[in-house]
Amino acid sequence: MEKDIEKENMEGEVREQAAPDGKTSAESLEQKVDEEMRIVSRAIELLRTVFDPEIPVNVYDLGLIYKIDYTPADKTLHVDMTLTAPGCPAADFIMEDVRQKLLSVEGPEAVDLRLVFEPQWTQDMMSEEAKLELGFL
Repeated sequence: MEKDIEKENMEGEVREQAAPDGKTSAESLEQKVDEEMRIVSRAIELLRTVFDPEIPVNVYDLGLIYKIDYTPADKTLHVDMTLTAPGCPAADFIMEDVRQKLLSVEGPEAVDLRLVFEPQWTQDMMSEEAKLELGFL
């Protein structure tokens, strides 16, 4: 009898509590993860439409995008990117195109776009498709 009571108590402790919106914490977490994945996937999709005017490959497949994170708490999309060369003459054009595409992603209210040069970009960072397109394979 005591064992049954202990078992019942343990099961009660393990049960998930419903949040005020009626969802369990696991459901809320799953929803947040799904939202983050959707936003990051959409950002990647749009980044694949941004091209360096001198190179016929998009910035994502060129390997110029180092980080894409979404923070649900402040609804900010954080992106670190680089350029093929620090003195790239199309830098302003590319950065503004990237910013505009990221701002069009549904969900985030802000975009934190950072231009970084560490690590230094190399051709090894390109996708297989980009290398093939540029004749490196």
